[in-house]
Amino acid sequence: MPDLDSKRALTIKVSGAVQGVGFRPFVYKLARKHRVKGHVKNSPDGVRIFAQGDDASIHDFLIHLRSDAPPLAHIQDIRTHPATVNDCKNFKIIHSNTSGEKTAIILPDMSTCDDCLSDITDPGNRRYQYPFTNCTNCGPRFSIIKGLPYDRPATSMSNFEMCDECQFEYNDPNNRRFHAQPNACPDCGPQLVFWDTKGKVTAKKQDALLMAMDAIMKGKIIALKGLGGFQLICDARNPDAVTTLRKRKNRPAKPFAIMVKNKSMAEEFCYISQNELELLTAPQKPIVILDSKCHPTLSKGIAPGNPTLGVMLPYTPLHHLLMMGLGIPIVATSGNLANEPICIDEHEALERLAHIADGFLVHDRPIVRPVDDSVVRWMAGKRMIIRRARGFAPFPFHQKNGKNAILATGAHLKNTVTVTRNTQFFISQHIGNLESDLSTQTLVHVAKDLSQIYDINIQAVTCDHHPDYQSTHFAKSFGLPTYPVQHHLAHVWSVIGEHQLELPILGVAWDGTGLGMDDNIWGSEFFQITEQGWKRFAHLKPFFLPGGDMATKEPRRSALGLLYTAMGEAAFEIPQIQQAFTPEELTILHSQFAADINMFETTSMGRLFDGVSFLTGFDPQSQFEGQAAMDLEFSIGDFLCRASYPITLHHQDDTHELDWQTMILEIVDEIKLGISRQEIAFKFHQALSNVVMVIARLSRVNRVCLSGGCFQNKSLLEMTIQQLHKEKFSAYWNQEVPINDGGISFGQATAFYHGGQTPCV
Repeated sequence: MPDLDSKRALTIKVSGAVQGVGFRPFVYKLARKHRVKGHVKNSPDGVRIFAQGDDASIHDFLIHLRSDAPPLAHIQDIRTHPATVNDCKNFKIIHSNTSGEKTAIILPDMSTCDDCLSDITDPGNRRYQYPFTNCTNCGPRFSIIKGLPYDRPATSMSNFEMCDECQFEYNDPNNRRFHAQPNACPDCGPQLVFWDTKGKVTAKKQDALLMAMDAIMKGKIIALKGLGGFQLICDARNPDAVTTLRKRKNRPAKPFAIMVKNKSMAEEFCYISQNELELLTAPQKPIVILDSKCHPTLSKGIAPGNPTLGVMLPYTPLHHLLMMGLGIPIVATSGNLANEPICIDEHEALERLAHIADGFLVHDRPIVRPVDDSVVRWMAGKRMIIRRARGFAPFPFHQKNGKNAILATGAHLKNTVTVTRNTQFFISQHIGNLESDLSTQTLVHVAKDLSQIYDINIQAVTCDHHPDYQSTHFAKSFGLPTYPVQHHLAHVWSVIGEHQLELPILGVAWDGTGLGMDDNIWGSEFFQITEQGWKRFAHLKPFFLPGGDMATKEPRRSALGLLYTAMGEAAFEIPQIQQAFTPEELTILHSQFAADINMFETTSMGRLFDGVSFLTGFDPQSQFEGQAAMDLEFSIGDFLCRASYPITLHHQDDTHELDWQTMILEIVDEIKLGISRQEIAFKFHQALSNVVMVIARLSRVNRVCLSGGCFQNKSLLEMTIQQLHKEKFSAYWNQEVPINDGGISFGQATAFYHGGQTPCV
């Protein structure tokens, strides 16, 4: 009999992202190393360990449990409790416990690790060229899990029974596939097939991959079933293929992302700093926005008029095999029609994408939920996540205080939802614009899925202040207490929540549109937020917006509204206006201004950008949201000067109005004088960054939060931060939470937790 009196035992609860990362195998090996007996198992709340040994063994085991954890693990908490010593003789992994509160964290999908990449490129390895190779250090997670705890029966791999060799790896503590839930090989795992546009199988396995590569090289468009959904792929060098994809996808100008074979190929097409290289090669393998070298090999249709490129590296074995076989850059864009969600099921894709794709490279591993590619950019010395999805979602953010479980339904564009559980805020993967029934259905599915997977009993709902958004209708459908949060206020609260800021703060929210508390269209808002509430501290002088929402797609309308506000009827004599509208249109607009019909007032910074962009040479109409503003920023290039335009401040009842009229009139005069668009664009951006600093001085608040889609503008963001820092203000902006409307749901949830939807009198 062992000497039980010399032993002690503990039950250990490890919480955080500790499932699907090789944590149990790590614990098993650690226990064996330190002569600890007992067991480890997954549970709905994380990992549970029973550890028994002498004092020194237990002490060393606990020290290394945190310090030596697997690279993908994120330990939030380790709690220990004394336990009764027993006569266990070894350490083992036992079956998971499926009962109890689900507080474990689901890990995002991760890119192929170097070891698995070595496996698929080694002709002597049994997984040579197998496109579904993975291990505990990489592979699918969020896109295949159905429930907690994370075990194979709770994933979409449950229908694939492991062969003897895979089962041996799964059971071998010394193998990196020890308890790797998606473990598979060519003999027992998912397989590729190639379909024609009618769904007929024309090739299988390796032949399917070869057929897809052959089609791409011939200028065809392939729909590829990837990790979290379908991608549309074509040769990035072939202008006809790119043009065809744009036409079929109904995406006339918005930039496409490209996938390149490796970092050397990325450096061939883009300028890449060390920080950007780290983003590109990180385990998440996101799309990274980089400065383009305008390489003649690439089709100009990939990012027309845009000096940047969205570039990503292969992130699954299938992508690696495809890129190694092709050896060329490819367009890799979401498998959907414009304003629709990505397809995740091959039969649905056949129906929705048959008019876009010339062939389908599919497989039989089900995708449980759509997870698009993430987009990041290095700006203002920080990584900024522009679209938060694969590799990042649904990893939670933590707040200081917990409250009732709530659902925040987000905005109308770039929609995400957020669900909360105590101090954890789970932001969903990117859903997209809610401009189709399919997108709205995806919103409903994602919100319910995120709540159900954690067994969160929603007790209240927050939403946008706009009553007509689909996300608002969805919020009200629950029949629960519903708390609207003004759109721009949610932007600011997203920064407060991300950085855990103390109040008071000055919040700056600049974007295209959002319904204000006065039922006008806001978009250039400065808020003072204190513990007592918030108030609108400053904004642009309102200007006319003829046609309302029509102006979001027609910069000419924003320009006319600005000019008419500044100069009245003389606006119709400006050459750019006369050239942009037909005589019939101008007659109608004359009468609308005179009768105040279909005429709206706005303080939108986005529409100010659109108007200036149009006046200085941009097209009368935009092909996608933000195009005119992007074009104005890009025109700056490397121009620098000390000058900027004047913006006059008007003060009334402790509210400040930013009068842009003198600036617009100066811009009109400089255009007549032949001043370059480059100079005008720079001085315009400089004027806006200056005014943030001036309002910050007036607010007498040191902490300044910047958010909203306008701050995706790298020049504007960096100029503004530079100005604030020069005046010793502390500047904060979204980095891990999208600065655009993708961060609205997080801001809504944060505002609710702090009572921040309440205005201050």
